[in-house]
Amino acid sequence: MAKFGKWIGGGLGFTVGGPIGALLGFAIGSVIDKTLDSEEGNDSIKRPYQSTPNDFGASLLVLVAAVMKADGKVLKSELEFVRRFFNKQFGSERTKQHMLVLRELLKKDIPLQEVCLQIKTYTMYPARLQLMHLLFGIAAVDNHVHQSELRVIQEIASNLSIRHADFNSIKAMFVKEVDGDYKILEIEKTATNDEVKKAYRKMAVKYHPDKVSHMGEEYKESAKQKFQKMKDAYDNIKKQRGMK
Repeated sequence: MAKFGKWIGGGLGFTVGGPIGALLGFAIGSVIDKTLDSEEGNDSIKRPYQSTPNDFGASLLVLVAAVMKADGKVLKSELEFVRRFFNKQFGSERTKQHMLVLRELLKKDIPLQEVCLQIKTYTMYPARLQLMHLLFGIAAVDNHVHQSELRVIQEIASNLSIRHADFNSIKAMFVKEVDGDYKILEIEKTATNDEVKKAYRKMAVKYHPDKVSHMGEEYKESAKQKFQKMKDAYDNIKKQRGMK
């Protein structure tokens, strides 16, 4: 049987969801083609899978594929991390779809510049910061962020117009660095105690979970983790300096 599913899916995907929709549509079509080849029904793909230009979950799925592909290997621990995250966010049935589509996306080249332009157009800055945190979390699931993964995340950050200080702050939460606690608070080690306190108050506002409350409980939970890492950095500095 001729395999038209991926081409039809890709065309329709672009219509409803820009380059992200095109990628997802092509991947979904590939899943459909495989289902037809096996002559078996697939409950995980029966419900329509559609994306819109501002679909944060779809954006995350495509960027996750780009990061997971970066080091040339896909770890089972990475797939399980993604599965658990999407299961909490979208439920088990939707997650089955996401994982089928992700496996197809992992076989494709991701046009990061076009994908990131779409994301930047339709998402607010706090949501883009949250994307960075989630991508680092996936890269670090094996307790090591590979240099190739870091390069891809840096490219994504640049295309999403993430400020350099913000990128370094989130990076320091996952990659051990000299003076990492100070980098998380976006200050130098030479900062005065008053400047440390001021930086903490500023970061507490920036990373407060309420900033992404509109995105759903699982995203808010991830934001709480980011907030806690920022607070831990502040507590470490206070302890080192004997601050009250």
